[in-house]
Amino acid sequence: MQTLDPELQQRAAHIKLLILDVDGVLTDGRIFIRDNGEEIKSFHTLDGHGLKMLQASGVQTAIITGRDAPSVGIRVKQLGINYYFKGISDKRAAYEELRAKAGVEEGECAFVGDDVVDLPVMVRCGLPVAVPDAHWFALQHAAYITKHAGGAGAVREVCDLIMRAKGTLGAALNEYIK
Repeated sequence: MQTLDPELQQRAAHIKLLILDVDGVLTDGRIFIRDNGEEIKSFHTLDGHGLKMLQASGVQTAIITGRDAPSVGIRVKQLGINYYFKGISDKRAAYEELRAKAGVEEGECAFVGDDVVDLPVMVRCGLPVAVPDAHWFALQHAAYITKHAGGAGAVREVCDLIMRAKGTLGAALNEYIK
C-alpha cells in the first residue's frame, strides 16, 4: 500500500459524510432499458461492502442522483445508506439540504462524481473525487481520481481511502482474519 499524499490524507481524515452520484460512480454508467421501460443497473459488491464498513466506522453515507430508478432505491435500503436524494436537477440545493440534515460542514464532506452536473457539489466539498473515465472538466476539479472505474470498485477505493486516513481501516480489515 503506497503512502498517502499529506494533503489528501488531511482532507480524507476530516470526512464525516460520503456522498455519491449513482450512474457512472456506483454503476458503470450504462443504463439498460427493457421493452417495458424498466431500467436495469449493475452494482459492484466490493462497493457495497466498503460502504457498510465505512458506516460501521462512523461515517455517514448519502446519494444525490439526477435519476429516479427503483433499483437504486432497493440498493439504498440494502446498504443502509443514510440519505437518498433522487430525481435531483439542482445538486447544489440538495447538497445544502443534506449537510443541514447530516449536521456536517463542507470540509467534512466527500463527493464522488463523474460529470459536470456533479461539479456544484464537487467544488464545495472537502474531498472532491472523480472516477477515471469522468468528463475531463470534472476531472480537473477532483482532488483525487480513483484507479478503479465507476461500477468496478471505485466507491470501495474511496471508502478504504477515508478509513485509512482516519486510522480505522486496519482494525476493520483485521476483524476478518481473527
